[in-house]
Amino acid sequence: MWEAIRPSGKTLRYWQVGLLIAFLLSWQLVSRNQQYAFFLGEPVKVAGRIWSWFMPFGFEPSVAYPDGLPGRADIYVHLGVTLLETVLAFVIGTVLGLVFGLWLALAPTASAILDPYIKAANSMPRVILAPIFGMWLGLGIWSKVALAVTLVFFIVFFNVYQGVKEVSPVVLANARMLGANRKQLLRTVYLPSATSWVFSSLHTSVGLAFVGAVVGEYLGSARGVGYLILQAEGTFDVNTVFAGIVVLTAFALVLDGLVGRIEKRLMKWQPRQGETEKL
Repeated sequence: MWEAIRPSGKTLRYWQVGLLIAFLLSWQLVSRNQQYAFFLGEPVKVAGRIWSWFMPFGFEPSVAYPDGLPGRADIYVHLGVTLLETVLAFVIGTVLGLVFGLWLALAPTASAILDPYIKAANSMPRVILAPIFGMWLGLGIWSKVALAVTLVFFIVFFNVYQGVKEVSPVVLANARMLGANRKQLLRTVYLPSATSWVFSSLHTSVGLAFVGAVVGEYLGSARGVGYLILQAEGTFDVNTVFAGIVVLTAFALVLDGLVGRIEKRLMKWQPRQGETEKL
C-alpha cells in the first residue's frame, strides 16, 4: 500500500525541497524571539555568515572585525585544512580496513587469535585517543588524521570481513572445480562479494572522517573549521557555529556524492531496486 503512494521523480524532489523550506521558515519564525535566537540562532544570519565567507563581495579579508569573524582568505585556509584531514583519513582508513578485512577473512587462524583484541579496540571510545595522538604526532594535521582513521577503519574492516564471509560455499566450490587458484578466487569471487559491503561502509565512513577531523581540531588546533566553531562557541556566537556546521555538512554530502558516483560505475553489474522488483 505504501509503495503505491510513494512519490517519484520531480514530485519527490518537490517534497524534499518543500520540507527544507518548511523547516527554515519554522526556524526563522521561532528565532524572532530573541531568547530563542540566542540558543537556536537565526537562519538569515547563518546564511549571511556563509555568504560573507565565500562570496566575492562582502566582508573584506583584510579587515579585522570586532566579533572575530574570519574573512574570505581565512575561511579557505581553515576549510582546506579540514578537508585535507578528512580526505587523508578517509583514504588511509579505507585502504587499511580493506587490506586487514580481506586478510583476516581469508586467514581463519590469525582471525581467531586477533578476534578478542579487535573487539576490544572497536569497543573502546576512540575519541579518548585524541590527546594521545596529540602527544605523539603534535598539533598538526596528522594527529587529526590518526583519530579519524580509527573511526573509518573499523567500519570498513567489519564490512569487508563480513562481505568475504558471506560468499556462497556453492560458488566457491564451483570456482575451485573449474581450476581457480587463490588469486583468481580473490579477484573473481571474494572481491566482487565484498564490493557492495565496502561501498555501504564508505557512505557511513564519510561522515565519520569529518567527525574525527573536527573533534581533533576541537581538542587542539589553530586551524580548521572545527577550530572556528570552537572559537565561536567561546563567544556564544551561535550563528557562526551553525554556519560552520552547514559548511561541513555540504562538503560531506559532496564527498558522499563522489563515492556514490564511483559506486554506480563499479557496480553496474548489480541490478537496481526497481529492476529486481520488476523481476
